[in-house]
Amino acid sequence: MTAKIRTTPAAPLPQPSVGVIGLGIMGSAMAENLLKAGFPVHGYDPVKAQTKRLAKQGGSAQASVAAVAKQCEYFILSLPSVPALDKVVGELAAHGRRGSVVAELSTLPIPAKEQARATLAAAGMVLLDCPLSGTGEQAKSRDLAVYASGDAKAIRRFAPIFEGFARATYNVGSFGKGMQMKLVANLLVAIHNISTAEAMLMGTRMGLDAKTLVHVLGDGAGGSRMFQVRGPVMAERSWDKATMKVEVWKKDMTLIADMLRDLAVPAPLFSATLPIYNAAMALGHAQDDTASVYDVLEQWAAPAVRKKPAATAKKSVGKGSRD
Repeated sequence: MTAKIRTTPAAPLPQPSVGVIGLGIMGSAMAENLLKAGFPVHGYDPVKAQTKRLAKQGGSAQASVAAVAKQCEYFILSLPSVPALDKVVGELAAHGRRGSVVAELSTLPIPAKEQARATLAAAGMVLLDCPLSGTGEQAKSRDLAVYASGDAKAIRRFAPIFEGFARATYNVGSFGKGMQMKLVANLLVAIHNISTAEAMLMGTRMGLDAKTLVHVLGDGAGGSRMFQVRGPVMAERSWDKATMKVEVWKKDMTLIADMLRDLAVPAPLFSATLPIYNAAMALGHAQDDTASVYDVLEQWAAPAVRKKPAATAKKSVGKGSRD
């Protein structure tokens, strides 16, 4: 049974140090919120600009995963790929403390996470599968939900840290259930993002103001969380400021498609979104936010809104006339 994790208020205690490995869009936002919540944060990212940013925020920038491992007992991993996960987990296993808890927050294949869990278990460490629901913009405002799965005791230990960067944490069951829940959530996101673009384009083609559409529809029965998040980006055409890049999202789409195929689940709506995200890549939006699907639909609609030729007068034929 799914249980929402709640912490019991208690006298303030010194917060444990947290290692954040991967300081991209999501990782940097979570690190900043943990610092605001009073947690000492030690971070590492192969991109030096990201570690410098952490230092400016008040965190401790480290030169390697090994250096982070020596400073902390709790770790957050926000990584882009399976090779990155394998490398980081290997270094944590070699240099981390026994009894440490590692929360893996990325959207990656379950078998890869299972292998990482086995590697850390051999070193006396616990890995939790804890993907997130929310965009980079939501991460900045601590508007994330954690789908935590794995060892229940370790999840409880980690709960105060989750609370430092997320609005809600759900224990969804055994290891891997977090990723399963994430794939279901992302299927909905894929569809709602496209439906938002369709609705916005229809409204603007009728002459309605884009920002008014966002304000009014977001508060009605037809709205969705994705409409509230991505609608403003589409209205402002600010998808160049990505909180979820199209090229990263394509990785998530592949995981969903693979799971649907393996389960023989028909998914006509999800399948219909695939060409639109592919087109976003083809049109140069790989580094842009997924809200850029609005631009795809807009370009597809362009021929339909070109100036139509003047209507030709109907040929009149009088009574009794002959061809």
